[in-house]
Amino acid sequence: METQMHQDVEKILLTEAQIRERVSEAARWLDARMEGKFPLVVSVLKGSVMFFCDLVRAMKTSVQMDFMTISSYGSGSVSSGNLKLLMDLSSSVEGRDVILVEDIVDSGNTLVKMKELLSGRGAKSLTTIAFLDKPSRRQVDVSADYTCFTVGNEFIVGYGLDYAQKYRDLPYVGVLKREVYEGK
Repeated sequence: METQMHQDVEKILLTEAQIRERVSEAARWLDARMEGKFPLVVSVLKGSVMFFCDLVRAMKTSVQMDFMTISSYGSGSVSSGNLKLLMDLSSSVEGRDVILVEDIVDSGNTLVKMKELLSGRGAKSLTTIAFLDKPSRRQVDVSADYTCFTVGNEFIVGYGLDYAQKYRDLPYVGVLKREVYEGK
């Protein structure tokens, strides 16, 4: 299966080394911003889990971790625009400094919903950090406070990003061959 996954990738956009370097930079940025605080770091599952784990491990700041699952894609290759809260936080955000960790800001709809949700629950502050930004697909005017990489309008997988629940475990970010997701 591993060989097949690599064969399904047209090209590698971000190598393991590039990812490690940017994750370290993001951790330093967050450490400076969260100095003297004990933030709640929220991973939006499943796509951000690789980035989330590497980011939290690279940070010097002591954090509390929690997880949410929001879906807008299902098994498709295009966001449906219908966001569903599949799993909520187990921690309260009220009065907390919250760091929201996203895999990719694509249409922007998920980030807007998440910001509204967490702010509405009384977060003291909300810092958003995204592994990837795909501004060419934006439907709403929103961006993360910090983004590791900006990518073009290609279907990408790896490092947590999937297509039909496959390819998340690739150690790099690559462009998926069109025939894989168009079924040709």
